[in-house]
Amino acid sequence: MHGPADDRERGERVRREVLGDEPVDRDGFTGDFHDLVTRSAWGGAWSRPGLDRRTRALITLTALTARGHVDEIAPYTRGALRSGVTPDEIKETLLHTAVYCGLPAAGAAFAAAQRVIAEEAGSGA
Repeated sequence: MHGPADDRERGERVRREVLGDEPVDRDGFTGDFHDLVTRSAWGGAWSRPGLDRRTRALITLTALTARGHVDEIAPYTRGALRSGVTPDEIKETLLHTAVYCGLPAAGAAFAAAQRVIAEEAGSGA
């Protein structure tokens, strides 16, 4: 059985592996929120057995698109690429998502993902 400290440590490691070392605001007001996210999302959901990181990355892009969280598409597109997802797999996921989540939501996700894929291709990634 894992405790909160284990979840936090594992979550921080997985978050950095997927999203990179971008700073996370841990000031007095948002620190507890970021700790919750690190433990539950990264130390819990992203660390569970049963699905590989590539699959989790594609599911996450779908969920973010479905909920209209376009501002989160860019970092999670980078995370998907870091997790071994190809640009074509991202494209196919967003095309599939368009049918079930709506064309406007998928169109916005495509625009955000396309910017990141172009940036990453230009940086030699």
